[in-house]
Amino acid sequence: MTTMTIFLSLLLTFLSCVQSEEVTLIQPEAENGHPGGSLRLTCKTSGFDLDSYTMSWVRQVPGQGLEWIVYYYASYSNDYAPAIKDRFTASKDTSNNIFALEMKSLKIEDTAIYYCARDGNYRAGYSRSLIFGAGTQLTVEPGQKSIVKPKLSAFYPPKSSSKDAVQAAVCLASDFFPKDISLQLAFGDKPKANVTRPSVLKPDE
Repeated sequence: MTTMTIFLSLLLTFLSCVQSEEVTLIQPEAENGHPGGSLRLTCKTSGFDLDSYTMSWVRQVPGQGLEWIVYYYASYSNDYAPAIKDRFTASKDTSNNIFALEMKSLKIEDTAIYYCARDGNYRAGYSRSLIFGAGTQLTVEPGQKSIVKPKLSAFYPPKSSSKDAVQAAVCLASDFFPKDISLQLAFGDKPKANVTRPSVLKPDE
């Protein structure tokens, strides 16, 4: 009985150690950026000592294979792919267990899924054994203009002595965004009319 108790105790201790060693790399599902802008990607780590492992950032551009972009152990030991060197900077925040990628001067071609990865070997150099996070979809696209309310101008026809004359009032909307507009017109006590029209753009717009 004593032997069985010791065995079970050792087994539970072993299982506890195995569970505590479960590696997790948590990344936000998606981020958005604009050309020329800056962004910070984060990877929350647990189950291992971040300071003791080499980490990587790997990306996958739509329709292409995986592309390694950063291999990072510390500020004095790292390597960057030429396409992002001088624009992207990796770092470790060991107090919060976060592996980060600071990105500046973003380009549309930086649109990709970004994976953080941990090297499989403790305090090892280059290794083929990597543990990947789920990835963050980064979309870099031009920013949209803010909504601008239209300027409205009304033009009324001159009064006519003829009861049968056809008269028309004109409402001009200008300097607005987006470039489609819906107007509601009212004439005295008559029912209001909803009118939707595409805008007439100038040649340089």
